[in-house]
Amino acid sequence: MFEAEQERISEQIRAYCQTQGLTLEAVQWNWIPFSGHWGISLPFFPIAAQESRQGQKINVGARAQELAEGAAAHLGLPAGFERVEAVRGYLNLYFDSGAYARRVLEHVRLEQERFGSGAARGEQVMVEFSQPNTHKAFHVGHLRSAILGDTLARILEFAGYAVIRANYPGDMGLHVIKWLWNYQKFHKGEKPQKDITQWMGQLYAEASRRLEENPDLEAEVRALYQAWDRREPEIVGLWEETRQWSLEGFHQMYDLLDIRFDRYYFNSQAEQPGKVMVQDLIERGIAQDERPDGAVIVKLDELLGLKNEKYRVMVVLRSDGTALYATEDLALAKIKFEEYPQLARSLYVVDVRQSLHFQQVFKTLELAGYDWAQRCQHIPYELVSLPGNVVMASREGTVVLLEDLIREATERALQVVSEKNPDMGAEQKLEVAKAVGIGAIKYPMLARENAKTVTFDWQAALDFNGQASPYIQYAHVRANSILRKLGGELPKLAEPQHELAPAEVELIELISRFPKEVQRAAAELRPLCLASLGYDLARSFSDFYNQCPVISAEPAVRAFRVHLVAAAKQAMANCLNILGIRAPEVM
Repeated sequence: MFEAEQERISEQIRAYCQTQGLTLEAVQWNWIPFSGHWGISLPFFPIAAQESRQGQKINVGARAQELAEGAAAHLGLPAGFERVEAVRGYLNLYFDSGAYARRVLEHVRLEQERFGSGAARGEQVMVEFSQPNTHKAFHVGHLRSAILGDTLARILEFAGYAVIRANYPGDMGLHVIKWLWNYQKFHKGEKPQKDITQWMGQLYAEASRRLEENPDLEAEVRALYQAWDRREPEIVGLWEETRQWSLEGFHQMYDLLDIRFDRYYFNSQAEQPGKVMVQDLIERGIAQDERPDGAVIVKLDELLGLKNEKYRVMVVLRSDGTALYATEDLALAKIKFEEYPQLARSLYVVDVRQSLHFQQVFKTLELAGYDWAQRCQHIPYELVSLPGNVVMASREGTVVLLEDLIREATERALQVVSEKNPDMGAEQKLEVAKAVGIGAIKYPMLARENAKTVTFDWQAALDFNGQASPYIQYAHVRANSILRKLGGELPKLAEPQHELAPAEVELIELISRFPKEVQRAAAELRPLCLASLGYDLARSFSDFYNQCPVISAEPAVRAFRVHLVAAAKQAMANCLNILGIRAPEVM
């Protein structure tokens, strides 16, 4: 927002340095930690140290202070600033608070939905996330990958990257064969009517129980797997039809969560290319073929000459020649970079239990000579648990289904919305309840460090007064209510003529911080940065709402504060939107 001012002052400082016989190539401004005033700072230690390295016997600290004092005298008091000082080798410039506040609000007014967004970087990033298995239920355990991946994609896109959203469903493997066996034997001809993924999950859990109760039936499953490997038309046709059922169920869930994908990959597509890559690894001496008694393995630590165990041994093909996750992930990475050769990064949003697996896959690709392997990155996350230590397992059918969770969230939110808005129409109540309910599900997944377990709790998730999505949404609604009451166009924005109240200053500071937090979240791949800022904005706006009258204020003060309300509303809306949460106008 203040790039022009910084560049103008930078030119003056370069001119001052020239008078001292010094060359200052780059000027790196730092923001002074906020303490009630906004300011920027420039250290003179690097240029003083440069003189020292050139053989001059000087005290670097004292010389830095001397240069800072000289630069301060040279600048005087630039327009838009209230104070310039040289302190311990730093040149500090403090903005005029009124001018700073006006500039922030003006910037938000001009940028609107794009406020906080970064300029296009020309860098392409793929974010692969969700990765559910077909022929199973879509449950709460799948939520964090889907929500975290979607939000990371939104953050990166808003920060200026060209993002490709990818999904990699597991559509083939032993779990699918077990499901197909159970369907053929006990449910042939049946079709799902509603709650598709729930029905698919029930049949999978049923298959697991039947096989556990009668292990002799495993021979039938193995025979069916061999039929699949031979690509017998009957089993392939059944697989194609039933896979589509699962995909339709997944799409329903993604639509409810407002999650989209640009590209779908399937592990069935990677199976054969993976086997080809494994054969290449064998021929090049990277992999060792120990079949028929053993598997095909890559002894990573040995190949790398490591004395201490780090990467261990990766199995890349079973002894019977069937593929594993590693087989397919090797091929998937290659397919991605062949399809998108300009990818700057390929991010894999997969739970933390797969950390070693991805280290092994990426290191094997490096050893195979693929230069893009170093552009692959695993984004690990911890799992979602429920109060009471509920363990979710698809094979046992002990899962909390996403359909049920969304339904429960909407019903609970509807109760709260109805209590707060008894006169609201039924259809509008339901729409608002959906926005509140989905937000209540998403926010806890994002308001924790990626590597920390999320324990989902209804009371906390739907708290209108705590660190939760409804609290932020309600603050947005309050801001909208003020603007709606005032009506019409916003008045002309001018610098405030009154002394800014502490609540105003804090709110302006948080709004101005939003673009920097977007870039920070993108650099660190941490949605928590924006989840926390969203809450801080809502809390600060509530303080402002309670302490600083808007509608009843005198005209000049009201004119400024209404712009502050509009800016706060926009910042909260943009923050929520990046988190994949709707910002309702009423609640």
